[in-house]
Amino acid sequence: MAGVNTIPERLRNFNVYLDGSNDLKGVADIQLPSFELMTDTVKGAGIAGEYDSPTLGHFQSMKLSLSFRTVTREMFGLLRQKSQRLDCRGALQLYDAGEGASKTVAVKVVVQGPTTKVDPGKFETGSAMDGSAEVEALYLKIDYDGKTIVEIDKLNFICVIDGVDQLADTRKALGL
Repeated sequence: MAGVNTIPERLRNFNVYLDGSNDLKGVADIQLPSFELMTDTVKGAGIAGEYDSPTLGHFQSMKLSLSFRTVTREMFGLLRQKSQRLDCRGALQLYDAGEGASKTVAVKVVVQGPTTKVDPGKFETGSAMDGSAEVEALYLKIDYDGKTIVEIDKLNFICVIDGVDQLADTRKALGL
Protein backbone atom coordinates (compact mmCIF):
# COMPACT_ATOMS: atom_id res chain seq x y z
CA MET A 1 0.00 0.00 0.00
CA ALA A 2 1.38 3.41 -0.97
CA GLY A 3 1.99 6.03 1.72
CA VAL A 4 0.54 9.53 1.92
CA ASN A 5 3.39 11.29 0.15
CA THR A 6 4.03 9.04 -2.84
CA ILE A 7 4.95 10.12 -6.33
CA PRO A 8 3.86 7.88 -9.22
CA GLU A 9 6.93 7.48 -11.43
CA ARG A 10 6.50 4.81 -14.10
CA LEU A 11 5.25 1.46 -15.27
CA ARG A 12 8.27 -0.66 -14.44
CA ASN A 13 7.18 -3.61 -16.58
CA PHE A 14 4.11 -5.49 -17.76
CA ASN A 15 2.91 -8.76 -19.22
CA VAL A 16 -0.17 -9.69 -21.24
CA TYR A 17 -2.09 -12.95 -21.04
CA LEU A 18 -4.63 -14.14 -23.60
CA ASP A 19 -7.67 -15.98 -22.22
CA GLY A 20 -6.19 -16.11 -18.73
CA SER A 21 -3.18 -18.30 -19.35
CA ASN A 22 -1.26 -17.94 -22.62
CA ASP A 23 1.47 -15.32 -22.44
CA LEU A 24 0.97 -13.00 -25.41
CA LYS A 25 4.50 -12.97 -26.83
CA GLY A 26 5.89 -10.14 -28.92
CA VAL A 27 3.78 -7.30 -27.46
CA ALA A 28 5.77 -4.06 -27.50
CA ASP A 29 3.17 -1.78 -25.93
CA ILE A 30 -0.53 -1.41 -25.22
CA GLN A 31 -2.81 1.59 -25.67
CA LEU A 32 -5.58 1.28 -23.09
CA PRO A 33 -9.15 2.22 -24.02
CA SER A 34 -10.26 5.83 -23.62
CA PHE A 35 -13.34 6.60 -21.55
CA GLU A 36 -15.64 8.76 -23.66
CA LEU A 37 -19.17 9.00 -22.34
CA MET A 38 -22.10 8.90 -24.72
CA THR A 39 -23.71 12.34 -24.85
CA ASP A 40 -26.73 14.04 -26.30
CA THR A 41 -27.24 17.75 -26.81
CA VAL A 42 -29.86 19.27 -24.53
CA LYS A 43 -31.61 22.47 -25.63
CA GLY A 44 -35.05 23.95 -25.40
CA ALA A 45 -37.34 26.03 -23.25
CA GLY A 46 -35.83 27.12 -19.94
CA ILE A 47 -32.24 26.61 -21.12
CA ALA A 48 -30.09 29.57 -22.19
CA GLY A 49 -28.32 27.77 -25.02
CA GLU A 50 -27.39 24.11 -25.18
CA TYR A 51 -25.08 21.62 -23.52
CA ASP A 52 -23.90 18.06 -24.02
CA SER A 53 -25.33 15.79 -21.34
CA PRO A 54 -23.56 12.47 -20.64
CA THR A 55 -25.71 9.33 -20.41
CA LEU A 56 -24.92 7.86 -17.02
CA GLY A 57 -22.84 4.67 -17.27
CA HIS A 58 -22.86 4.58 -21.10
CA PHE A 59 -19.62 4.83 -23.07
CA GLN A 60 -18.66 5.21 -26.72
CA SER A 61 -16.76 2.38 -28.42
CA MET A 62 -13.71 1.51 -26.33
CA LYS A 63 -10.74 -0.21 -27.99
CA LEU A 64 -7.57 -1.68 -26.56
CA SER A 65 -4.68 -1.54 -29.05
CA LEU A 66 -1.70 -3.87 -28.96
CA SER A 67 1.55 -3.18 -30.81
CA PHE A 68 3.70 -6.16 -31.79
CA ARG A 69 7.41 -6.19 -32.67
CA THR A 70 6.95 -9.04 -35.19
CA VAL A 71 4.21 -11.39 -36.29
CA THR A 72 3.56 -14.20 -33.82
CA ARG A 73 1.23 -17.17 -33.61
CA GLU A 74 -0.46 -15.45 -30.67
CA MET A 75 -1.07 -12.30 -32.72
CA PHE A 76 -2.94 -14.27 -35.35
CA GLY A 77 -4.77 -16.15 -32.60
CA LEU A 78 -6.56 -12.87 -31.97
CA LEU A 79 -8.33 -13.37 -35.33
CA ARG A 80 -10.47 -16.15 -33.85
CA GLN A 81 -14.09 -15.14 -34.30
CA LYS A 82 -14.93 -15.14 -30.61
CA SER A 83 -14.57 -12.90 -27.62
CA GLN A 84 -10.97 -12.44 -26.48
CA ARG A 85 -9.98 -11.93 -22.84
CA LEU A 86 -6.76 -10.03 -22.25
CA ASP A 87 -5.23 -9.75 -18.78
CA CYS A 88 -2.67 -6.94 -18.72
CA ARG A 89 -0.62 -7.00 -15.52
CA GLY A 90 1.84 -4.30 -14.61
CA ALA A 91 4.19 -3.23 -11.85
CA LEU A 92 4.01 0.50 -11.13
CA GLN A 93 6.93 2.24 -9.49
CA LEU A 94 6.12 4.88 -6.88
CA TYR A 95 8.54 6.93 -4.83
CA ASP A 96 7.60 7.17 -1.14
CA ALA A 97 9.02 10.51 -0.02
CA GLY A 98 8.30 9.76 3.64
CA GLU A 99 10.40 6.59 3.60
CA GLY A 100 12.84 7.73 0.91
CA ALA A 101 12.35 4.52 -1.06
CA SER A 102 10.71 3.19 -4.19
CA LYS A 103 7.59 1.04 -3.84
CA THR A 104 5.87 -1.35 -6.24
CA VAL A 105 2.11 -1.32 -6.79
CA ALA A 106 0.31 -3.88 -8.94
CA VAL A 107 -2.05 -2.69 -11.66
CA LYS A 108 -4.23 -5.09 -13.64
CA VAL A 109 -6.40 -4.29 -16.65
CA VAL A 110 -8.79 -6.94 -17.97
CA VAL A 111 -10.46 -6.39 -21.33
CA GLN A 112 -12.86 -8.79 -23.00
CA GLY A 113 -14.47 -8.45 -26.41
CA PRO A 114 -14.09 -9.23 -30.09
CA THR A 115 -11.02 -8.40 -32.12
CA THR A 116 -11.86 -5.73 -34.67
CA LYS A 117 -8.50 -5.40 -36.44
CA VAL A 118 -5.18 -7.20 -36.92
CA ASP A 119 -2.44 -5.49 -38.94
CA PRO A 120 0.60 -7.77 -39.44
CA GLY A 121 2.90 -4.79 -40.16
CA LYS A 122 5.63 -4.48 -42.74
CA PHE A 123 8.72 -6.32 -43.91
CA GLU A 124 11.87 -4.21 -43.60
CA THR A 125 15.33 -5.71 -43.20
CA GLY A 126 16.71 -5.39 -39.69
CA SER A 127 13.60 -3.70 -38.29
CA ALA A 128 10.61 -4.49 -36.15
CA MET A 129 7.50 -5.24 -38.22
CA ASP A 130 5.28 -2.89 -36.17
CA GLY A 131 2.14 -5.00 -36.32
CA SER A 132 -0.96 -4.20 -34.29
CA ALA A 133 -4.32 -5.50 -33.15
CA GLU A 134 -7.46 -3.91 -31.69
CA VAL A 135 -9.97 -5.44 -29.31
CA GLU A 136 -13.37 -3.85 -28.65
CA ALA A 137 -13.78 -3.57 -24.87
CA LEU A 138 -17.25 -4.86 -24.05
CA TYR A 139 -15.93 -5.60 -20.57
CA LEU A 140 -13.21 -3.60 -18.81
CA LYS A 141 -11.89 -3.91 -15.27
CA ILE A 142 -9.01 -2.00 -13.70
CA ASP A 143 -7.51 -3.04 -10.37
CA TYR A 144 -5.01 -0.80 -8.58
CA ASP A 145 -3.08 -2.16 -5.61
CA GLY A 146 -5.59 -5.01 -5.24
CA LYS A 147 -8.70 -2.79 -5.30
CA THR A 148 -11.11 -2.55 -8.24
CA ILE A 149 -11.37 1.09 -9.30
CA VAL A 150 -13.25 0.67 -12.60
CA GLU A 151 -15.51 -2.12 -13.86
CA ILE A 152 -17.60 -1.66 -16.98
CA ASP A 153 -19.67 -4.45 -18.48
CA LYS A 154 -21.66 -2.96 -21.36
CA LEU A 155 -23.80 -6.03 -22.00
CA ASN A 156 -24.82 -6.54 -18.36
CA PHE A 157 -25.45 -2.88 -17.40
CA ILE A 158 -22.54 -2.71 -14.94
CA CYS A 159 -20.59 0.49 -14.42
CA VAL A 160 -18.77 0.64 -11.08
CA ILE A 161 -16.41 3.59 -10.60
CA ASP A 162 -14.36 3.69 -7.39
CA GLY A 163 -16.90 1.50 -5.58
CA VAL A 164 -20.03 3.34 -6.77
CA ASP A 165 -22.41 1.35 -8.99
CA GLN A 166 -23.52 3.95 -11.55
CA LEU A 167 -26.17 1.69 -13.14
CA ALA A 168 -27.79 0.03 -10.09
CA ASP A 169 -30.94 2.17 -10.49
CA THR A 170 -31.05 1.45 -14.23
CA ARG A 171 -30.87 -2.32 -13.68
CA LYS A 172 -33.62 -2.04 -11.07
CA ALA A 173 -35.84 0.00 -13.40
CA LEU A 174 -35.30 -2.56 -16.18
CA GLY A 175 -36.05 -5.50 -13.87
CA LEU A 176 -32.55 -6.94 -14.25
